[in-house]
Amino acid sequence: MTERLARGDALLIVDVQNDFCPGGALEVPGGDAVVPVLNRWIEAAREARIPIYASRDWHPENHISFVDRGGPWPPHCIQNTQGAAFHPDLQLPEEAVIISKGTDPGRDQYSAFDDTGLAKRMREQGVQRVWTGGLAQDVCVRASVLDGLGEGFAVHLVQPATRPVDVNPGDGERALADMREAGAIIEEEPEPAP
Repeated sequence: MTERLARGDALLIVDVQNDFCPGGALEVPGGDAVVPVLNRWIEAAREARIPIYASRDWHPENHISFVDRGGPWPPHCIQNTQGAAFHPDLQLPEEAVIISKGTDPGRDQYSAFDDTGLAKRMREQGVQRVWTGGLAQDVCVRASVLDGLGEGFAVHLVQPATRPVDVNPGDGERALADMREAGAIIEEEPEPAP
């Protein structure tokens, strides 16, 4: 069972945006299934009065990650479009800190920690342990977990709150192995402890 959320913890929700959910431009299979799990974690985080961060891809129209610029992905999460909006059922509170990434057309940023100021902000708030979930497990979640560990945070991945895009079969499982090997704690329980 997961431990109770406590002072020194933070919740990081990675890229739960319409374009990564069913019907989106870069659909993660079952991506919307993470929303109810994350909503329960958001509620627990608010009760524990710990900070909540939500990252989002916030791409210009000519972003380098897009296929027409030689990147691996179809155009997705273009700034100020419906596809870039958070999933409508995700219950982000007003106090959640939004972290935008991928805003430079010539540079990709898979990690929520990559040149966003997130690590500095977390340290200023006394964060030591990060609980995370979101999309996609094998891309931006993996990169964020690895970078969070590299920044010195203890990182717990809530596995029921993430799904892989699995461009190559097994990518999701390989991502879990990478995160575990780097020191992340993989939590299989969907609920925070009461």
